[in-house]
Amino acid sequence: MAGPLLRSLWSSTRNSLSSSSSPSKPPYILSPLARAFSAATAASDATLQSSLLDPARLRNVAVIAHVDHGKTTLMDRLLRQCGADIPHERAMDSISLERERGITIASKVTSIFWKDNELNMVDTPGHADFGGEVERVVGMVEGAVLVVDAGEGPLAQTKFVLAKALKYGLRPILLLNKVDRPSVSEEMCNEVESLVFDLFANLGASEEQLDFPVLYASAKEGWASATFTKEPPADSRNMSQLLDAIIRHVPPPTANLEAPFQMLVSMMERDFYLGRILTGRVSSGLVRVGDRVHGLRNKDSGVEKVEEGKVVKLMKKKGTNMVLIDSAGAGDIISMAGLASPSIGHTVTTVEVMTALPTVELDPPTISMTFGVNDSPLAGRDGSHLTGGKIGDRLSAEAETNLAINVLPGLSESFEVQGRGELQLGILIENMRREGFELSVSPPKVMYKTENGQKLEPIEEVTIEVNEEHVGLVMEALSHRRAEVVDMGPVPGNDGRTRLSLTCPSRGLVGYRSVFSSATRGTGFMHRAFLTYEKFRGPLGNVRKGVLVSMGYGTITSYALMSLEPRGTLFVTPGMETYDGMIVGEHSRETDLDVNPVRNKELTNIRSAGKDENVKLSPPRLMTLEEAIGYVASDELIEVTPKSIRLRKKYLDVNKRKSMSKRQKE
Repeated sequence: MAGPLLRSLWSSTRNSLSSSSSPSKPPYILSPLARAFSAATAASDATLQSSLLDPARLRNVAVIAHVDHGKTTLMDRLLRQCGADIPHERAMDSISLERERGITIASKVTSIFWKDNELNMVDTPGHADFGGEVERVVGMVEGAVLVVDAGEGPLAQTKFVLAKALKYGLRPILLLNKVDRPSVSEEMCNEVESLVFDLFANLGASEEQLDFPVLYASAKEGWASATFTKEPPADSRNMSQLLDAIIRHVPPPTANLEAPFQMLVSMMERDFYLGRILTGRVSSGLVRVGDRVHGLRNKDSGVEKVEEGKVVKLMKKKGTNMVLIDSAGAGDIISMAGLASPSIGHTVTTVEVMTALPTVELDPPTISMTFGVNDSPLAGRDGSHLTGGKIGDRLSAEAETNLAINVLPGLSESFEVQGRGELQLGILIENMRREGFELSVSPPKVMYKTENGQKLEPIEEVTIEVNEEHVGLVMEALSHRRAEVVDMGPVPGNDGRTRLSLTCPSRGLVGYRSVFSSATRGTGFMHRAFLTYEKFRGPLGNVRKGVLVSMGYGTITSYALMSLEPRGTLFVTPGMETYDGMIVGEHSRETDLDVNPVRNKELTNIRSAGKDENVKLSPPRLMTLEEAIGYVASDELIEVTPKSIRLRKKYLDVNKRKSMSKRQKE
């Protein structure tokens, strides 16, 4: 507290000096007393600053879990416990698509204060397709809270995120969430704990990592406990035990404040006013606003300088607000503005240093899709960004901020986009259509590998939980998709439910989620995560029927659809626009069928007995973007505009389609 007191004394001394009318003592000449005050103030401020920058008071923690096990709800409760103002539930889900779908898409960092310590908390996605978000932030932290649903136990994605945490040497804290559910008992929690222990052991955890602390919680109710309980005492219905466990078990960052400043960029976002905002963990030294810094990147030829500049702004997320700070020290996670070129994986350091920090290794992408210009007869009606150049710029910007996506230029204004799964690429397409883009998208293609002359394909681990009456349907469908059952048994605590563990090629799972939901009447759970590359399992069985292809241009009529209904399932409604080559439904047989959905009733001067208003059609199957991505075949495309999603043949002309199909057979 010496700083403010000395400052007030110095202020009064300075005022008396400046008001002095003596000509022999100008106001800018300091007296010995004033010089002493000034030196003491600077020393006390330096002491205060060094105590604020002390790495020993920091804890960097990631919250990792399988999808829907309660990470973001847990973050809400921790923020509220530490006095943050939460504007809405799942406050960390700031992207509109995250709030709509109830999933976390991008990793977020925030800091909270607890008992003189500052906790930098990282909320991570739980879905396998967004695994790249987990991989790049796990290197920023020294500890992790592994959230596991006490009713479901560890699932496919739990294994993935845990493997990444153990690889970086983190010692996770196990938090069994949702223990307040009626079906959860202490025996079930003990069983889940032993399953997690086995998972740690199978993943090669060290002795120290195997000795993990266990806590029980209900994130929804807002409490955590060191012992199993369903109703904690009133004074313990909070998150203090979890926060204490984090401070006790997570080591502070080992960092050197005296070394030159270095920071590895782990996240990046754009701001309309500040430009590129780089977020990462300061690995050594101090950084202040106004410091000269430069960006470096590792290349095969050596370290390359990207850009030199100065730190314009330093920021830190505190609670739900971004706060400006003057300086930051080693071990802290901060955001900075001032450099326009460095991106994720680059090193920002003082201009004297020319060594770059090692970058994060990411798992390879497993599927690719081709994004191209929309060339259908209805192109240009809805969107504002139509050209290949605009699409290419948008995809390049996405690849900069999302390391799990690769973009390669293709033929004739098209781009090959490689990613982890159809959901990840579906989110990208959905964001682009909301921004006003029109594009045509090819079906997902699996990325194969060749080793020693042998073709390898990505295999995924699939965990399925269904009612007993649906097991046969699911097993039959997956056998066509080249899946192999690893384990099968009843779900503990749930009579009439069966859990299946399978391995299945990624190409076999494309489009299966909607089929699975229909087959299980929405009662089944399916979770998947990338496992390994294995020998190619052969061609898939019969996984889809033929389609009804339009051979007319104009507005679809209810009269025409009435005669098409017996032919299969329709994807369109009367009043929609159609064109030659557009897919209007699924055929009831294996072959494609050309139909005319714009046919009108021939009018005569004789009154008909049946009126047109009596036409009653079954509700059509209107496809969402994810369903369309999983549905289209190799000779088809998805036409995406801000207002509609249409399925179409790659070649719109019927004669061209016939000649191409003959060429493929030959």
